[in-house]
Amino acid sequence: MQLLYPEEGGILINSNILQPMPLNPRLLNMPGFTRRQILEHYEVLYRGYVNKVNEIRKLLLSADRKAANATYSYFRGLKKGETYAMDGVILHELYFENLGGSGVATRGDLMRQIERDFGSYHAWLEDFKATGMAARGWAVLVYDRRSRRLINYLLDAHDHGVVQNTEAILVLDVYEHAYFIDYGTRKADYIEAFLDNVDWNVAEARWKKIKSY
Repeated sequence: MQLLYPEEGGILINSNILQPMPLNPRLLNMPGFTRRQILEHYEVLYRGYVNKVNEIRKLLLSADRKAANATYSYFRGLKKGETYAMDGVILHELYFENLGGSGVATRGDLMRQIERDFGSYHAWLEDFKATGMAARGWAVLVYDRRSRRLINYLLDAHDHGVVQNTEAILVLDVYEHAYFIDYGTRKADYIEAFLDNVDWNVAEARWKKIKSY
């Protein structure tokens, strides 16, 4: 579907409706996670962000761009909300995609790169866990194209802490909604459960795609 911004003189804007990705049924049978925890996370939080992106983009069609202001304006509020919600969609999709595996790190190109950049898998693991414990929102293993190395980055919110020109390989959600039903305040135990269910084949595939261009 294509729509117009009337105040911009009829410039065509592509306005595809965002659709939620399907939930991998393997996630409902992961050791260390209850069905309720996963379904609340997927159905309420993730799908909620998808719905908000669609709602905001519909409102943006008629927002007054001439009144845009960095201190406060309706347009600023919509764009800020769009960024937050869209990051919420993307990060959650990456998170759910890299779950549902055996947790066994495969010996492939990604593991060799981890050992090259961190010294060893165990050194990376210690750093990744610490990043998760220190973060308020997300811990993400990324490839940084500027330094040409793997780095664990911390995000305190969907749109706070994002480093440009990096690409996500492994994503850990550490917002309380990701674990509080099953673990309460035991964040470290949740991180261990996450690692026990990582699908390293997904991470390896992301790495191969990154290195292909």
